[in-house]
Amino acid sequence: MPPAPDPTLTAAIASPPFIVLDACVLMSGILRRLLLRLAEAGVFVPVWTDRIGEEWRRNASRIWEIPPAVMTELWDDMNTRFPAAREIDTQVYEASLRYSDPKDFHVIAAGLARRARCGLQLPPVVQVLTWNLKDFNRSELRRQGLDVYNPDRMLVQWWQAGADPIRRAVAQVPADYIALGREPEPLSATLHRERLYGLKNLLARDAAAANAA
Repeated sequence: MPPAPDPTLTAAIASPPFIVLDACVLMSGILRRLLLRLAEAGVFVPVWTDRIGEEWRRNASRIWEIPPAVMTELWDDMNTRFPAAREIDTQVYEASLRYSDPKDFHVIAAGLARRARCGLQLPPVVQVLTWNLKDFNRSELRRQGLDVYNPDRMLVQWWQAGADPIRRAVAQVPADYIALGREPEPLSATLHRERLYGLKNLLARDAAAANAA
């Protein structure tokens, strides 16, 4: 049985959207830090599950050769910063899914669980953020009140809704890059490597307008 609406979540429905962060989005140290800053600024409310966290930590340890203990510390820090982000008991919501990739049912189920906990009188905005759009059937998600975006498209939409929080968060990306042990480089180069092409273009226009003023 789905849980009864959670009044502490229902109160936040009319504010920022709930965004399920897929493990592939968490993989980048740059993008993860940028998104979490935006969450702290109130642009969105993050949602994840222990399974998403496990997938991220396992893949990051394997691909980036980061010690598992370090990944566990990062995960614990995320849950400390965002104690309401975790969804549990999501498996019941996977039963209604048919057309998306079964390996990603658990990601969609996290969004469905959050939506159910908020109640249906004022349905919240719940979206999935992933690079693997082909694995998510958008029609199936929309029938259940969700949607799916890639990070670049979502950041562009947030910029268009109010650019200042995005500008402030992006301004810290060069420091993030150095903190990861890399040599300094232009911000545009970092955003290009992160596949944030739309955001890079918006910042370029921003800089051109400032120079012309």
